[in-house]
Amino acid sequence: MAKAASLKIKLVSSADTGYYYVTKKNSRTQTEKLSKKKYDPIAKKHVEFRESKIK
Repeated sequence: MAKAASLKIKLVSSADTGYYYVTKKNSRTQTEKLSKKKYDPIAKKHVEFRESKIK
């Protein structure tokens, strides 16, 4: 069986609110950890979200 090109990842808020987004990432083309600025509704502002594995 071939390994899947896209993996599901969790983007966790850096504001330590516990809020996260779930998205897909192509592991063959993007080898580094993903980091994006997105809206955190608990903190009520845009903060940086960093990649972590889904458990």
